[in-house]
Amino acid sequence: MDPWLRSHPIIDFESNRGKLIHFLYEGKRVKAYEGQTIAAALLASGIKTLHYSNKYQRPRGFFCAIGKCSSCLMRVDGVPNVKTCVEPVTDGMIVECQMGKGEISIASEVKVQNCRIETDVAIVGAGPAGLSAAMTASQLGLDVVVIDENPIAGGQLIKQTHKFFGSVKNQAGIRGTEIAKLLVRQLKDMEAEMITGASVIGSYEGGKTLVAVQNNYALKEIHPKKIIVATGSRENFLVFPNNDLPGVCGAGGVQTLVNVYGIKPGENALIVGSGNVGLILGYQLLQAGINVKAVVEAMPRIGGYLVHASKLRRMGVPILTAHTIKRAIGKDCVEGATLIALDEEGKPAEGTEQDVEVDLICLAVGLTPSSELLFQAGCKWTYLPELGGYVAIHSRDLETTKKGVYVAGDASGIEEADTAMMEGKIAGADAAIKLGVAARKTEKIKIEDRKELDLLRASPFSERVKIGKQRVWTLMEDYE
Repeated sequence: MDPWLRSHPIIDFESNRGKLIHFLYEGKRVKAYEGQTIAAALLASGIKTLHYSNKYQRPRGFFCAIGKCSSCLMRVDGVPNVKTCVEPVTDGMIVECQMGKGEISIASEVKVQNCRIETDVAIVGAGPAGLSAAMTASQLGLDVVVIDENPIAGGQLIKQTHKFFGSVKNQAGIRGTEIAKLLVRQLKDMEAEMITGASVIGSYEGGKTLVAVQNNYALKEIHPKKIIVATGSRENFLVFPNNDLPGVCGAGGVQTLVNVYGIKPGENALIVGSGNVGLILGYQLLQAGINVKAVVEAMPRIGGYLVHASKLRRMGVPILTAHTIKRAIGKDCVEGATLIALDEEGKPAEGTEQDVEVDLICLAVGLTPSSELLFQAGCKWTYLPELGGYVAIHSRDLETTKKGVYVAGDASGIEEADTAMMEGKIAGADAAIKLGVAARKTEKIKIEDRKELDLLRASPFSERVKIGKQRVWTLMEDYE
């Protein structure tokens, strides 16, 4: 198959691809385009195994595309443990598979560059929440620095080719890809500093200092007056035999390959999970010319919006409720999957197994907030399944128990991109108020955004989130 998407109903990949370059993988010349990541370029060249597990030496492949897992760690220009799913490819670079035979990787000498940055507000994460927080704080006259470990700013927006629902104020009718471009362009016009390709590896002095590493060697020490953590979420995994084979990918990772880099990760796909992410992914795969064999859902009903499910069914994709994946089939990569029905108690019904030939298994089984940086800063936390897992306790204004440290977006509880943007605006406005910026005007902005956020959460689909948020706000009262 030709892995490069030559035509697409929405995105013109052929015109937007960067300059053709080449790099070396295990001594072999590999084709790539500027702007792509190493892992994406390798996958497009038919190289599915990126890493081997340390203990059992099992092959590992592309999974998340946001630097949250360890499946794509490789040696790049002598530097080990590089997250190749977020590391841009450069012409002539040398990439090697590491630890395939149990050897210990030792970094070659790297000259570290140090940099100290002082700012009013540091925002960790350039997704919908982070960009919206940066926009609000910048509009109110604050100095803003945004840090993100991905090479392209926009978070989940850059892979959302569908149009948003909701109100005009929240970009209804506009594709997520266009919203990301708009926010980034506006931030540049406001001269906010954007640092991409930088991982924030530590929060010190109670959240008063951040340390980030950019491009594996540039150490940045950031001293902000306020911090907004908008680190988003990571994809949940699912336990079944062979779930670690190359070809088992997170739904978001597949969206990145298809909608950002224009690469087909397979020809025949199985999607596990019928929430909105899984259903939308199914349609996006069809747009890319990938055959979707089925969507399986363990619950007895579809988890996402009926409009998305109906669209898939009209295109001939079966949605099997009360079903799950029993195992992935294959030795070095995915070659198929075994499905099994579930009885009324949710237990596997023996004798109902069926095999499907697929080379791609997409897991769309929920998200977990990325809260580790908040916990390191000393923020009090709680476990709320309604919000997706462990979250930092925070107020209605998104400030945590550590004064001056805020949380917004999926890191505060799993929701949609539009609610993440509103939370980012509220956090940015409240940070401005606490820094003494035009309190009356800024308070008005915050109140209006709160009302809009309440309207967005008025849907029955948001009932669990509303319960979770009320619980976390009640817990916050003990610290105020």
